Amino acid sequence: MPNFQQSATLLCRPVEEFGNDGLVEEMWAVKAMDHAEIYFNLLTSVHPSLLRLTPYDDQIYQTFRQDFPDLEVDVLTDDILKSAEAKLSWRQFAEKFNKLEDYSYGTLLRANASKEFSSENALLVVRIQFLAVEIARNREGCNDEVYRKFRPPPKITKRTTVVTD
Repeated sequence: MPNFQQSATLLCRPVEEFGNDGLVEEMWAVKAMDHAEIYFNLLTSVHPSLLRLTPYDDQIYQTFRQDFPDLEVDVLTDDILKSAEAKLSWRQFAEKFNKLEDYSYGTLLRANASKEFSSENALLVVRIQFLAVEIARNREGCNDEVYRKFRPPPKITKRTTVVTD
């Protein structure tokens, strides 16, 4: 399997060059899993209310809540995010952020904010959906439980005592 750097370089090439290449799909999956793991580690290391995912968090959140005022972000499903009506709304939302790098990359999103990533608790979304939902979860307290539940224990340092006569 190619390493991450090779994958990133290859994935920057024009999409027309690939067709339905299984290796490319595998590399995207690896990249999405790496992103999910890094984000989860960050989420459990820093209180969610303090996280800034992009320099545009305020704008993303404000636009998200204007476009989706009633969307509850604590538990999501494919039906909620990918119905015909939802797809149209999300497409219009995403286009407002098409200047952001990687805004349309495939990204994994936890379906239930109170649980860790797993195959049962992952939805494939575009990156701007991930950012909008996770910024909302962080600001609205939905990620507080996962922070408390999965936070690594504090490191204990051993003290050595030197005895002199």
